[in-house]
Amino acid sequence: MTNCEFPKENASNEEIKEILKTTKTIAIVGISDDPTKASNSVAKYLINTGYEVIPINPKYEEILGLKCYPDLKSIPVKIDMVDVFRKPDVLESVINEAINIKPKTIWLQLGLCNNEAAEKARSHGIKVVMNKCTKIEHMNL
Repeated sequence: MTNCEFPKENASNEEIKEILKTTKTIAIVGISDDPTKASNSVAKYLINTGYEVIPINPKYEEILGLKCYPDLKSIPVKIDMVDVFRKPDVLESVINEAINIKPKTIWLQLGLCNNEAAEKARSHGIKVVMNKCTKIEHMNL
């Protein structure tokens, strides 16, 4: 897979609007405790707009005052969306892990795309959004 893969299929603006309206719980995979990083500022924004955010990063116990989990399977609650901030070379394994917890949506942030793994997620009934930012899309509502 190359870093410049583009989505062959993506959610429409209407689908994105519906996803953001019906989502309540968001696991942020690859969140950083560094406030200058996009994953951190997006998480803060999502918290401030009423979403329940669950940080996923094995390096930390807590981020933004929230318990941080090492991986998706460790989360004790049902997740509506898995929001991914990871390098392209690990997307397939992250998506496979996400499929196992059966979220409604897997969302790959700006610059992230893996068409093959996305197709696999869709075949399990999971919506997939790629190469878009949850914060930007939410602000556009």
